Amino acid sequence: MKASHVKSESSVYVHETAVIDDGAKLCEGVKVWHFCHVMGGARLGTGTSLGQNCFVAAGVTSGSNCKIQNNVSLYEGVTLGNDVFLGPSCVFTNVKNPRSVVVRRDAYAPTVVGDGVTIGANATIVCGTTIGNFAFIGAGAVVTQNVKPFELVVGNPAKRIGWMSPNGHKLEFNDNGISACPETGNKFRLDTENNVHPC
Repeated sequence: MKASHVKSESSVYVHETAVIDDGAKLCEGVKVWHFCHVMGGARLGTGTSLGQNCFVAAGVTSGSNCKIQNNVSLYEGVTLGNDVFLGPSCVFTNVKNPRSVVVRRDAYAPTVVGDGVTIGANATIVCGTTIGNFAFIGAGAVVTQNVKPFELVVGNPAKRIGWMSPNGHKLEFNDNGISACPETGNKFRLDTENNVHPC
């Protein structure tokens, strides 16, 4: 079903060029912009926005207040938490060993993106990975393994170069393993196994 332009009194906005299939769930405040396709069985949480030319497959769910920028495809197996930012043209896969001649629809590997995660433009997230809460994936990074909460990773393959606060500032830990976000003042502790915890 091709969606018509949503009336202004509705809390959901769908551009007239977007296609929303029957059975898709768009929660309050969702915005779907030009040339998007949301398949039946997908769910977009409250306040989530899809930029131009996005695709959301059946079974994909997002939490609230996700910002999905232009040219992002969310394939079956992807789950987004709340407050996730997906930069333009970042990529998710759902099969680890695809071949055109082999059907592997029963082999989709799940990808879980935690609350508050940022994924930079043109980053690639290989399926079967979990990205912890408030992790920050640099632009162009290729994520091939799990990313811990608060980790800042860059490169191909992605490697940790530090930690980020929930407000998006690099955390600099002192000799006691304590750091404060320069914006909020909230403190965090780095333990001996390189896990970050709010104080």
